[in-house]
Amino acid sequence: MADVTTLLEARNLRKSFAVGMGAFKTSARQAPAVDGVSFSVERGETLGIVGESGCGKTTLARMLMRLIEPDSGEILFRGENWLSAGGVELRSLRRGIQMVFQDPVASLNPRMRVGTIVGEPVAIHEPQLLRVDRRARVESMLQAVGVGAEALSRYPHEFSGGQRQRIGIARALILRPDLVIADEPVSALDVSVGAQILELLDRLRRDLSLTLILISHSLPVVAQLATRVAVMQGGRFVESGAAEQVLQSPQHPYTQALIAAVPQMPA
Repeated sequence: MADVTTLLEARNLRKSFAVGMGAFKTSARQAPAVDGVSFSVERGETLGIVGESGCGKTTLARMLMRLIEPDSGEILFRGENWLSAGGVELRSLRRGIQMVFQDPVASLNPRMRVGTIVGEPVAIHEPQLLRVDRRARVESMLQAVGVGAEALSRYPHEFSGGQRQRIGIARALILRPDLVIADEPVSALDVSVGAQILELLDRLRRDLSLTLILISHSLPVVAQLATRVAVMQGGRFVESGAAEQVLQSPQHPYTQALIAAVPQMPA
């Protein structure tokens, strides 16, 4: 019987890409982006995955979302085989796992009004819902993320970067998913705005009983929310454990180097 406290489990995930040799050529050599990663996520926790750019974090996130398929490995979501799911099963699982993207500009369709953007997942997964009820749900979610209902008829370019990220969060949460994957959600934002977005994610996690995977190159970002931390280098997890343990008593030299590189505030 599946462990009801384990929401997501990844087993030995691998993904390689052909190495580029120029504008129009690729070599036969494959470079591993994710190289044998295994981990689990418990319901209600926030797992922080941290590592430098190019270490495989985003590739891992895209595999967890099934935006790309792994070369090998398994993913279990709510105890079901996420990679082999199809039809009704896939539809049910897909609404339970949503993503907040890194770039709030690129992730929102500039030709669609905010009300349509946020309501689109509901229109897809609950087509029987009356339009007036869908609008009410969109308004409620926009208010929950700190964007007023007047945003419904406006376009993404009319908002600041932080507001656009709030709209992206509203879209990700409109279906009340079990798991949200936030891939570098504040890296495109000013520090003060990013801090507000992190506070919002943490509040929504509590209010909506979400489970969160927070992916970042920044240890301070991960330290702000994560209950557990996995450190990624060269496509592999080199260290993982409780956030306090990893951040205060790092064992792996790479983790120690990441922590040493964090600027210290003057006394």
